[in-house]
Amino acid sequence: MTGQPVSGVERVVRDDEIIVSKTDTKGRITYCNDTFMRLAGYSEPELMGQPHSIVRHPAMPRCAFKLVWDTIEAGKEVFAYVINRSKNGDHYWVFAHITPDLDEAGKIIGYHSFRRSVDRKAIAAVEPLYAALLAEEARHSDSKAGMNAAFQMLVSLLADKGISYDQFVLGL
Repeated sequence: MTGQPVSGVERVVRDDEIIVSKTDTKGRITYCNDTFMRLAGYSEPELMGQPHSIVRHPAMPRCAFKLVWDTIEAGKEVFAYVINRSKNGDHYWVFAHITPDLDEAGKIIGYHSFRRSVDRKAIAAVEPLYAALLAEEARHSDSKAGMNAAFQMLVSLLADKGISYDQFVLGL
């Protein structure tokens, strides 16, 4: 099940909306709220058990998801600006807060994400970065090598600024 080609039409997350989803440890959707379904354009049966990447937009660098996964698999929360693709090819920007779900023993049993609307200034600041990261990913014939090279580019950029990823994201 994949979405349509990119349409160029933006769906807007209202300021009073919160998108909620939960996944298992492999990133397969186990819960999603009505707001998520409406913006993504999928029904609940279409989403349950699917990889969360079902809404991945091609303008979203893979290395950003590597950073997210590295962080949450280490048991830490992460914030990120994400562009998602709806089933019909539309897109929508979100400010995501992703955290691990822990059992009583502290073992990770899944992840949950709360996503909110995004300030247009933040999108304007993050789009050139994502474009540069995508270009680096595309420069390599091997997609994994491209993702790793772009990830190193991101890490170096943050190190040059003397900030963490969260400081970068929360500072936009």
